[in-house]
Amino acid sequence: MLGWVTAIVKLLGNGVPPQQAAFLRYVLGLVFLLPMMRSVLHSGMSGRTQAAFWIRGLVHSAGVMLWFFAMTRITIAEVTSLNYLAPVLVTVGAAVFLGEQLAMRRILAVVAALLGAGIILRPGMRELSVGHLAMFGTAASFAISYLMAKRLTDTMSAATIVGMLSITVTVALAPFAAAVWVPPTLWQLFLLFLVALFATGGHFAMTLAFRKAPVSATQPATFLQLIWSALLGLLFFGEGLDPMVIGGGTIIIASASFIAWRETVIASQRNRTR
Repeated sequence: MLGWVTAIVKLLGNGVPPQQAAFLRYVLGLVFLLPMMRSVLHSGMSGRTQAAFWIRGLVHSAGVMLWFFAMTRITIAEVTSLNYLAPVLVTVGAAVFLGEQLAMRRILAVVAALLGAGIILRPGMRELSVGHLAMFGTAASFAISYLMAKRLTDTMSAATIVGMLSITVTVALAPFAAAVWVPPTLWQLFLLFLVALFATGGHFAMTLAFRKAPVSATQPATFLQLIWSALLGLLFFGEGLDPMVIGGGTIIIASASFIAWRETVIASQRNRTR
C-alpha cells in the first residue's frame, strides 16, 4: 500500500503545500484511530511521559513534512528506496542511545545500506536535489521517532502510543499548515483521505502479517513495494526505470530485512533458553 500512498501524494503535486498536505493527511486519518482514543484518555501517563510524546510528535512531524516535500522533487522509486534507511538508522541509534550491542552483523548491514544509498545518489556523477536531502532528513526523523516509541513501550500500550502520535503530529503540523494555507478542492481532500486510508490500512496489514508469519517471511516482501513504486512512477508519471535506483534500493531493503530477520532469530533463541 505504500506504493499507492506515494503515488497519490505525487498526484497532488504542488497544488497543496507539503506542510498543509501532511496536516490534512493526519486530520483525515484521525477518524480511523477513534477506537484508540479511549486507551489514550485512560492511560494515566505521567508529565514526563507526556513530554516524551510531544517531543516525538515534533520530530515525527518534521519527517512527515520532509517526506511530502521530497515527493514533489524526486521519483517515487527514489523516495521508496531512501525511506528504508530509517530502520537501518534505528539500528545505529539503538546502539548509541539505548545501549544495545552493535554486533558485526549490524555494522555490515549498515555499511551495505549506505552503499545502496550511494548507488542511488551517485554523488559526483549527477546533481543531487533538495528532494534527496529531504529524504535523508525524513529517514533520520523517523528513526528518532521509532527509537522513542521503543522506549515508550516500556510503560505504554501500543494503542496509546499510536493514538498519541496521531494527536501530537496533527497539533504540531497545524501552525505550519496555517502559515501556507491554500483552500483545498474537494478532489484534493479526497486524495488526502485516500492517503490516510492506505497509510492506515498498510500499517494494519503489516501488523497482521507480523502476527501470522515470522519477520523472516514478511520483510523480504517489502521489496515488492519498490517494484510497485517504480511501476506506478513509470505508468502514471512518466518516470523512467533507473536500474541504479532499483539496485541501490534492493541493497537497502535487503540490509533492513537482514537486520529484522537476525533480531527475530536471536529473540527466539533467548526465549527458548528461559
